[in-house]
Amino acid sequence: MPGPYTYPGVYIEEIPSGVRTITGVSTSNTAFVDIFPRGPVNRPVRITSFADFERIFGGVSPASEASYAIQQYYLNGGQIAWVVRVATSAAQASSVELNGGYGGSAVLKVEAANVGAWGDNLQVAVTDAGDGRYNLFVREVKALGGGKVQVLATETYRNLSTALTDARYGVSVVNASSQLVHLAEAGLGGLPTLATPTDSGGAPDSAWQSLKNGADSGSPDADLLAGAAAAPKTGMYALDNIAPDIFNLLCLPAAAKLEADSFKSLMTKALAYCEERRAFLLVDIPEATGQQAEMIEWMAANDGLRSKNAAVYFPRVLIPDPANGNRPRNAPASGTLAGVFARTDSTRGIWKAPAGTEAVLRNVTLPVQLTDLENGALNPIGVNVLRTFPVIGPVAWGARTLDGADQKASEWKYIPVRRMALYLEESLYQGLKWVVFEPNDEPLWSQIRLNVGAFMQGLFRQGAFQGVTPREAYFVKCDKDTTTQADINLGIVNILVGFAPLKPAEFVIVKIQQMAGQILA
Repeated sequence: MPGPYTYPGVYIEEIPSGVRTITGVSTSNTAFVDIFPRGPVNRPVRITSFADFERIFGGVSPASEASYAIQQYYLNGGQIAWVVRVATSAAQASSVELNGGYGGSAVLKVEAANVGAWGDNLQVAVTDAGDGRYNLFVREVKALGGGKVQVLATETYRNLSTALTDARYGVSVVNASSQLVHLAEAGLGGLPTLATPTDSGGAPDSAWQSLKNGADSGSPDADLLAGAAAAPKTGMYALDNIAPDIFNLLCLPAAAKLEADSFKSLMTKALAYCEERRAFLLVDIPEATGQQAEMIEWMAANDGLRSKNAAVYFPRVLIPDPANGNRPRNAPASGTLAGVFARTDSTRGIWKAPAGTEAVLRNVTLPVQLTDLENGALNPIGVNVLRTFPVIGPVAWGARTLDGADQKASEWKYIPVRRMALYLEESLYQGLKWVVFEPNDEPLWSQIRLNVGAFMQGLFRQGAFQGVTPREAYFVKCDKDTTTQADINLGIVNILVGFAPLKPAEFVIVKIQQMAGQILA
């Protein structure tokens, strides 16, 4: 506020508008949980490309269903993924002890940054840096045969000290920045045996030592994939640690390999977790469920897993396996479908069903070709079918949630309707946090109506709702009718938001009438 007003003239005063913009949240950030060849364990990592996944988690691995799912996710239009690596007790980190000091005993232990056999491809060398200091060289190699190696990555740390109080204390410097190894003192400590550096300051070939005895994880069970909900959170529940970021889709491809009881146990936890986090679960079916009749039996056996926050697709998909000469691999479909969801959200909006002739499945073929009649037996029980059509290719040909069986008559029958509701809930949850502790009266209510109304109007203009006018498409109510004096006394403000969802046209009916005789003028 300008002032004091001391001279004749024009004074400028900026007046707050009271508008606090509500920004829509992400719609297709996808989370994957499984074993992987490498990478941090039980720590969610955000990636934006398959190249990121290869660099951090090691790329596709025959033991990891999710590694193929992530590849399919990006091939089909995925953008952001959260990856959680889990590992059994069988997984061990590669290591080597560097000798030196008195009697040539071990003074320094070098261990791979995380567990897995990948660490056996690491080599280290130490050279003399003068004045009682050393240089540490680390490299990751790939054996080419004939004693030759291809260097994939290198790290160099110079002028390291063995003194704990030194700013260049080797253990602290390396552990703070290395992506490949961790250091620890061994025995009484001291300088390791140092090689003479080459003329260029590098390590001679004879100085390199390989890390050994790394081991990969065994197959994950239901408990490992679900993890622990209590701190420190592990497995699926480690996704709590990405806050304030969110995930929208959850894929657990490894679950398809579990025994029936373990599968149900994991899915029950995953469904509850998705409902809590306002996320959507893409359920994968076992490879043995390869025919229509088997799928119907599977649905009957898993009837207890019906949920408005989940969907299932049939059949699985055949993808080229780069780890097996690009031969076809029968794989869970969740990663492929998550990519289709992301692509559809990006090009059409979350209110568009991720199905139809636009929902083409890239880099896949289907092991089963279904007829219209076979499709017609699965659709009414809430199974979304993948089909192949001439010219178009393989597509997603269904848009129902697991709560979408005709007999249930659920209001959350369709995927886009449910996902739109989740999107609105999360966007309003994030965008209305400023309301907490504000004076609970009409000025606040009017601000809420203004801000939420502006957000809903923006979606209406994008075609997100049914109806030709805003009144037909949505409403926002926050006043003395929704928030009574009793609510105010309890510190509660109630906001009522309604919307008219767009539902997909599942059945297109075309009526043709033949005109008999001639029309006389």
